[in-house]
Amino acid sequence: MCGRYCLYREGNEEIRALLDGTEGGFKTGEIFPTDKALVLVRKNGSLRPQAMTWGFPGFRGKGVIINARAETAAEKPMFRESVQEKRCVIPSNGFFEWSHDGKKIKYQFNLPGDGVLYMAGLYQDYGEERRFVILTAAANESMVAVHNRMPVVLPKDRVADWLGDVKSAGKLLRAAGPQLVKRET
Repeated sequence: MCGRYCLYREGNEEIRALLDGTEGGFKTGEIFPTDKALVLVRKNGSLRPQAMTWGFPGFRGKGVIINARAETAAEKPMFRESVQEKRCVIPSNGFFEWSHDGKKIKYQFNLPGDGVLYMAGLYQDYGEERRFVILTAAANESMVAVHNRMPVVLPKDRVADWLGDVKSAGKLLRAAGPQLVKRET
């Protein structure tokens, strides 16, 4: 599961370049479900940042759906079209998860030695509003002690493959996630 993540302009040139090249109207800092956030899509053969709202409308108008299981997204009517044609990438400085051992400790997960973590996502248009979800997979050993799910983390050099080619995207969904570093926040 991924219920919050962060996107900070300060301290990272790669993130700053994405944010500075995009029209406003999106949140930075700690991103919560239903926030409008920066998302990357493929348009006319190149990577384009856009502001989108985090979460598909829930069933019968109740709540929002913020994550989709990578293993079953292509089979689910809500996500099927997006898997084929509307994939996106969510840039971040890391994501948050809480321990479930009674202490409720908040951890931030990052890639070791890298200030940018790209998560695989799907988007869809709902009326005039474009919305996204984050794809999740079974947690690997770096995450499983805190939670049994984790975002699908894309290697930086495979972002274009995720966005541009459905076969490559399928392989990325089945790939094992990278080892992450956690720190208490």
